[in-house]
Amino acid sequence: MTEQKMVVASGKRKTSIARATLKAGKGIIRINKQVLDSYGNDLGRMKIREPLMLANNFDGKVDISVNVHGGGVQSQAEASRLAIAKALLMFSGNNQDLKKKFLDYDRHLLVADVRYKEMCKPNDSKARAKRQKSYR
Repeated sequence: MTEQKMVVASGKRKTSIARATLKAGKGIIRINKQVLDSYGNDLGRMKIREPLMLANNFDGKVDISVNVHGGGVQSQAEASRLAIAKALLMFSGNNQDLKKKFLDYDRHLLVADVRYKEMCKPNDSKARAKRQKSYR
């Protein structure tokens, strides 16, 4: 019995965490057990497809299953995109041409964006808004 190659990679964005499992197959992409074409909005789907378009030699050759939780719609899409790109790179055996293509297109395909929402300060309404003063 031959052993099938399987790669697991993770990606984070804000409070979203995505785990992508990639294995040889027919090209089916699932996000939270849902086919990509019926997941989220158009912008999110395009973001998730970007690493697959750049790595066109894997088109229709790998099945991708992503489990993502936390955060909002956009941060879940960006976390999934990061996890898929990392998994494709690991599946290709750290192909330097693919890595260079990803980094030239967008650095955040391989490097996590670590920015978070700033915390609200005590006794203030927003993170940067100052308390109004009244002298009357």
